[in-house]
Amino acid sequence: MSMKTGGGEDEPITDINVTPLVDVSLVLVIILMVTAPIMVQSDLKVTIPKAVTDEAKNEDHVTVTIDKDGKLSVNEKKVTVGQELEQWTERKLDKSTDKVVIIKADEGVDEGIVLDALDDIKKAKPKKIYFATVQKDRSK
Repeated sequence: MSMKTGGGEDEPITDINVTPLVDVSLVLVIILMVTAPIMVQSDLKVTIPKAVTDEAKNEDHVTVTIDKDGKLSVNEKKVTVGQELEQWTERKLDKSTDKVVIIKADEGVDEGIVLDALDDIKKAKPKKIYFATVQKDRSK
């Protein structure tokens, strides 16, 4: 039982070695799987207050995030309170079918900033505005 290696003097090697191609492809898939969830997360760190609420509905919505320093973002795009917040919210609502805005405000943020943002969001005329909360432990 002998094996032909194809490296003789008369015959050139015509086979393509696909092992390195498969190895590189698998490494790229793994890198994509690891980095994809990181790219979706917001840069702003928010501690959402706890409350007893209904379960969240799966809707097409616009998310306004307010961190503890008062920095805002609309669907991961950083904006400022005022006309810029209103314009970005309005643009995102135009693309949304449900016209729902969810406000994720840090529990340590000044209430005045949240109210100013709420006023600007109302000018964009959403159908519904929700405040995001974390489910409270009902056993306490």
